[in-house]
Amino acid sequence: MKTLILGAGYAGLATATKLKPTPGLEALLIDQNPYHTFETRLHEAAAHNTPVTLPILPLLRGTGVHFEQASVENVNVDEREVKLKDGRVLTYDKLVVALGSVTNFYRIPGLAEHATELKQLSDADEIFNFINRVYSSDYQGNRDIVVGGAGLTGVELVTELAQRAEVLSRERGLPPVQIYLVEAGPKILPVLDDALRAKAEKTLRDYGIHILVGHRITSAAADSVTVQTQDGQEQVIPAGKIIWTGGIQARNIVQGEHLEKGPGGRIAVDEYLRAKNYPDVFVIGDMGLALNQEGKPVPTTAQHAGQQGRLTGKNLMRLAKGEPLEPYEPTTLGEFVSLGGLMAVGWMKLPWNQKLAITGGLAHVMKRASEWRWRASID
Repeated sequence: MKTLILGAGYAGLATATKLKPTPGLEALLIDQNPYHTFETRLHEAAAHNTPVTLPILPLLRGTGVHFEQASVENVNVDEREVKLKDGRVLTYDKLVVALGSVTNFYRIPGLAEHATELKQLSDADEIFNFINRVYSSDYQGNRDIVVGGAGLTGVELVTELAQRAEVLSRERGLPPVQIYLVEAGPKILPVLDDALRAKAEKTLRDYGIHILVGHRITSAAADSVTVQTQDGQEQVIPAGKIIWTGGIQARNIVQGEHLEKGPGGRIAVDEYLRAKNYPDVFVIGDMGLALNQEGKPVPTTAQHAGQQGRLTGKNLMRLAKGEPLEPYEPTTLGEFVSLGGLMAVGWMKLPWNQKLAITGGLAHVMKRASEWRWRASID
């Protein structure tokens, strides 16, 4: 059973590391980088140059999975072919598509051209270099930062940047950089309840971050963004650096006449995470439109991607042994938001669908614990 696993993000790597040498199962993991990136910690790399990658090869020891560094150009599930950017074409018996997402700029004029993303290590490096450069004595130009999107990524990024700016300002005797968090919706962090959100918002304001909710970015230029307020007023915010974290969409890389796609271009899957009408193709992570027990889309988070990957690895071994597949039953263990340093807010799941709200240092420990669990699961 020749199996291709495309992508070594949370979902793809969880699939590969779950596998064990199994008679009849031949697996190849393909990724454009020789390392796995902890995307949920890219904000730390952007502000503090924190190491957030792991080499892939050591993680595959004992799995029987081979690795090849290559970029996927497109996938044709009707022809059962994967075309690589170097021109090679690979075929498969079973396919796991875990190629993640790309930034959704929502066709806002100038945004894709002038905004930095936070999707990979090079983006974090670019932001880190900027925040250090503006604190050099010979820097000329606007020093302020505008971050669009006040979800998890945007909030975690602005708090880390504010903390870094505070340190640099103190060390180098320069005034602090102004940081603007711009959100089109009525509130930041919609995944949290009101009490936790209020604590997060207070922390941001204590850092001096300008929170602009109900402000929709309508265009971007090299040195500014234009926003529209809820009452229709336009405002121009000058900026030396624009960062967009306001949305994602599935990679438009898989073609098939009978593929079904949903919101954000995500590919509809069955209860075993196989693309509908294509039982030999598993689609997991950000690209798959998996549904929970209430029939609602599963969030595109690292914890759910990891769950899907581990199940898919298990099901690939079951297929090789001729055993029935296990259905996907998602569970959300909790959600934590880092707010810089040892501060975080969030909640963890308790029995009988209860939630325990946690703030401060303990929440920071719980967030780190979830990352340690992930690390342990791929070793």
